[in-house]
Amino acid sequence: MLKYELIPEQLLHEGTITNENLITPQTCTEEIILWTHEKGYLDKLLHQTLSASEQRKIGFPQSPGLTLRELIITQGTIDCCHWAFESGIALNVAGGTHHAFADRGEGFCLLNDQAVAANYLLRKKLAKKIIVVDLDVHQGNGTAKLFENEPGVFTFSMHGRHNYPFHKEKSDLDIPLADGINDAAYLSILSDTLSKLFGHVKPDFCFFQSGVDILETDKFGKLKVTIQGCKQRDEIVLSLIKKHSIPCVVCMGGGYSTDIRHILEAHCNTFRTALNL
Repeated sequence: MLKYELIPEQLLHEGTITNENLITPQTCTEEIILWTHEKGYLDKLLHQTLSASEQRKIGFPQSPGLTLRELIITQGTIDCCHWAFESGIALNVAGGTHHAFADRGEGFCLLNDQAVAANYLLRKKLAKKIIVVDLDVHQGNGTAKLFENEPGVFTFSMHGRHNYPFHKEKSDLDIPLADGINDAAYLSILSDTLSKLFGHVKPDFCFFQSGVDILETDKFGKLKVTIQGCKQRDEIVLSLIKKHSIPCVVCMGGGYSTDIRHILEAHCNTFRTALNL
């Protein structure tokens, strides 16, 4: 999508970041991918043997370039983890591909980058208790399923009740939202929930899926959150993370407003918020 090019261009243009703040990841290795995804599925991605049905569920026609892109995005989220340990927070301009399961992709997601990175941290003993805060308008179904039996990862998804995926998996905590919820109600639920959740879970690492498809202008979102409300959402999450001194990796997730300027402004606000805290 165009937004992945425009976000860093805008942030550089306005001086929020410099080229020194940007890193260019390589591709994630097969070994690391296989700590999360099944070999048969990865082989299909690498050798371009997905069936027509599998491609329809993903939403993209298979191509070597698409697979390469997913491997780079996934490594980018892992690289961000190491930067987060140093600076407290790091952001992936892409990522948040939370609809990918161990054996299949769905909803424009081939590999689950945050799940791969979480398993990487656990395997390398860099974290003991990870929380995934998924605030995309769509439930993080792939992430929920991948970690349903993993006590080292707590999955939290706050999403539209009547939105994709229509079969929801069970996260450790799910909060389905009614259509048309506004800023005040949305932010109240989030603030009350997160403050209690961090005290209960006591995570030592956080992944934040900061999809901006919660916007009232989103074509598919069904919620009524303004751009300012979306920014306040980021402030709530990132302030709490800073308060508890938890390293955090943020991934952009979805955003489908008709006007690309709305998507760009909301995503850039996430970076601005992270910088200003």
